Amino acid sequence: MGAAEPLRSVLWVKRQRCAVSLDPARALLRWWRCPGPGAGAPGADACCVPISEIITVEETDTHGKRYSSGKWQKMEKPFAFTVHCVKRARRRRWKWAQVTFCCAEEPLCHLWLRVLQELLGALTSRPKHLLVFINPFGGKGQGKRIYERKVAPLFTLASVTTEVIVTEHANQAKETLYEINTDRYDGIVCVGGDGMFSEVLHGLIGRTQRDAGVDQNQPRAALVPSPLRIGIIPAGSTDCVCFSTVGTNDVETSALHIIVGDSLSMDVSSVHHHGALLRYSVSLLGYGFYGDIIKDSEKKRWMGLARYDFSGLKTFLSHHCYEGTVSFLPARHTVGSPRDRKPCRAGCFVCRQSRQQLEEEQKKSLYGLENTEEVEEWKVVCGKFLAINATNMSCACPRTPRGLSPAAHLGDGSSDLILIRKCSRFNFLRFLVRHTNQCDQFDFAFVEVYRVKKFQFLSKHMEDEDSDLKERGKARFGPVCSDSPPCCCPVSNSSWNCDGEVLSSSSIEVRVHCQLVRLFARGIEEDTKEPDH
Repeated sequence: MGAAEPLRSVLWVKRQRCAVSLDPARALLRWWRCPGPGAGAPGADACCVPISEIITVEETDTHGKRYSSGKWQKMEKPFAFTVHCVKRARRRRWKWAQVTFCCAEEPLCHLWLRVLQELLGALTSRPKHLLVFINPFGGKGQGKRIYERKVAPLFTLASVTTEVIVTEHANQAKETLYEINTDRYDGIVCVGGDGMFSEVLHGLIGRTQRDAGVDQNQPRAALVPSPLRIGIIPAGSTDCVCFSTVGTNDVETSALHIIVGDSLSMDVSSVHHHGALLRYSVSLLGYGFYGDIIKDSEKKRWMGLARYDFSGLKTFLSHHCYEGTVSFLPARHTVGSPRDRKPCRAGCFVCRQSRQQLEEEQKKSLYGLENTEEVEEWKVVCGKFLAINATNMSCACPRTPRGLSPAAHLGDGSSDLILIRKCSRFNFLRFLVRHTNQCDQFDFAFVEVYRVKKFQFLSKHMEDEDSDLKERGKARFGPVCSDSPPCCCPVSNSSWNCDGEVLSSSSIEVRVHCQLVRLFARGIEEDTKEPDH
């Protein structure tokens, strides 16, 4: 019998006689109770596991004490195999589950083992050798312990070999990725928070561009995607990237996504200043409120995680606003909008369709049919802002389960640009509270939101320093606004919060690179409780 043919047998699961079927065409293993003779038809209580979510299959020793207590007394000498698989739990968590199937005939047991192992062997997307970076200092300092106790045993079970590096200083992961031979690995795993992920991201993108001969400092450069996927084992304080791509910051869930070889393409924004790359961003670029928070909290690291709450309250009470000009290129290729209440989910239609339309635009530009940047009209907004946020993802986390932009998409080639104009402290508080409930957080007269491919920001008080950037803006946009009275706030400039890191340059140029990196993830699944195995 070949692995491509359906297989059905009557086997025992725990104390129950069950019909078990394996349909290679549908890549599905199912079993259901059948007390009487024959296999019967599956009922509503039938259990099933996709082949892609089976971790491994192994022969089980049935001659120990566990099987000599009368449990299998109907079989004189039972033979068994165990399927290790994914089991869905509440709140989008995955758990490791085991199901043991018993039969009286050794050839039948070996047949099931062989067919299942052949099907698993045909899954080419699964990693076999991984490079693992562990940040022992991030979050609560539990990264190494979390990996050794919760992740390493699962990797061993799935026959995934690893090379582990416990980092000793900042940017060690980035430096290592520039130096080593990455061809030996099927993926990179980072154990830590968003900062650790950012290190790996910068190292992987930078190494890929260097090998491809691409100048990262050129704002209009077409960046080359890396062939390696990144896995995130959450061990930080917020784990925003993990929460926004998987739907939970549960360690076991993330490890299982890596093992089964899931793949999720994700946008990355490049941030430039005066023709030099500052950083890459995948979650939040925040000027004003969020920039002030991260800058102030850097001075209070001795407070631990409480520094974010303290700095947040201090920044809110300060209520600074900043004057400047935001210029952006609308993302007309996208099939969604920031206020359509359609969140990004696994198998997202918006990401798939938006990427196709963006590729069509790029083909037209490549063949000289049109230059999309010149045809599309840049928009300009100027004024005084409490905050300017750009999100490539929802930026959800346990504190704000819907995030800063609930309908932002991971791979649609765009960023949601959120402008919060100067308003009263009370109204700004109303806006912030919306992040924690189900109300439309953009439904305020002082809030504007746009889906963009590119944007630039020029601070009113940095005009002399950024005169070159301003002149380029004038040449492209013409007169954009009348002179405004000077800002009444005592602080003239804020900083940019780039995925939790401070950017000192206030005037920046940002471009979204569609699906530049891939994660070991599949997007957020709908939260449904599956039947127990």
